[in-house]
Amino acid sequence: MAQVSIRKVVKEYEGGVQAVKGIDLEIDDHEFVVLVGPSGCGKSTTLRMIAGLEEISGGEIAIGGTIVNDIPPRDRDIAMVFQNYALYPHMTVYDNMAFGLMLRKFSKEEIRRRVENAARILDIGMLLDRKPKALSGGQRQRVAMGRAIVRDPKVFLFDEPLSNLDAKLRVQMRTEIKKVHQTVKTTTVYVTHDQVEAMTLADRVVVMNHGVIEQVGPPTELYHRPATKFVAGFIGSPAMNFLPAKLVNGGAALNVQLPEGITLPVPAERTQRYQPYAGKEVLFGLRPEHLTEVRPNDHRPNLAPVQLTPEVVEPMGMETLVHFWLQGTEVSARIDPAIPAEPGRPLPLAADMSQMHLIDPQTDKVI
Repeated sequence: MAQVSIRKVVKEYEGGVQAVKGIDLEIDDHEFVVLVGPSGCGKSTTLRMIAGLEEISGGEIAIGGTIVNDIPPRDRDIAMVFQNYALYPHMTVYDNMAFGLMLRKFSKEEIRRRVENAARILDIGMLLDRKPKALSGGQRQRVAMGRAIVRDPKVFLFDEPLSNLDAKLRVQMRTEIKKVHQTVKTTTVYVTHDQVEAMTLADRVVVMNHGVIEQVGPPTELYHRPATKFVAGFIGSPAMNFLPAKLVNGGAALNVQLPEGITLPVPAERTQRYQPYAGKEVLFGLRPEHLTEVRPNDHRPNLAPVQLTPEVVEPMGMETLVHFWLQGTEVSARIDPAIPAEPGRPLPLAADMSQMHLIDPQTDKVI
């Protein structure tokens, strides 16, 4: 079994700077967990502490039930894939993948079996006699993954492995990594700053910010039910729209008052939940994909009409992004590319209030 347990783990540098502030996280056997967040949030530091490349200042880390705080990296039975591949340039692909097994005195037959099996999984069998300089970036990353797979470790650790690849290749390699995990099923901890990578790869996503964990959950849960303003704004692309608002009573219902006199009705099923905030200033959140063109015969509940005047229109092919400004705050909408949208011409839209979020500005927590 290869559960990874992180308990009250702290990383403090000289001068009292805490990069990681007492986090707790349980990663199940065979699970693919992605640590995501902006630069400086503590995700890579956490990964390096699991690997043993960073000393823990407090707390404990266990792998497969064994506390590894004082165990050196080579004895933790983990394999790490780095951002820069770290291949030996003078060795062939076969020798790069076999080198770690040779150091551990595996037989030639076992080394060949493991290397050929990993090459088959990664579709790099035809590259085994080449050297790294003759490979593309994507092929080098496959070799780096193969070197990890042949070790058959308890845990795979990935440190932003796709950040050196171009956009098209990143998409391809995301698919490859997911296929490998479905085949090998080794417990995996993956670090990235790219929330799209996190959402597409993970069984569970861990959103980190300023050395703490903001929220842990499956990708769809973080998208639909964010716990904080940070998570709501970080997950999703383009980011969620946020507008200052006031929650007001309107007879038996509640309304959200937005800048420039816009008033939108709160869904009836949320009235009881939001009632304690009636009369208070809140932050209103709605994703661009939930602010769309008015569609004929659209029978979705809780659609609210709103008319806005675009300032910037971005045709994207399969969709068009339209940007507005309300009292200095940018608002984005996603509309069908067939809809004529022009800067300066009012555009009728529909806000899906079933997908709205209200945030307490005092705590930054979603209500």
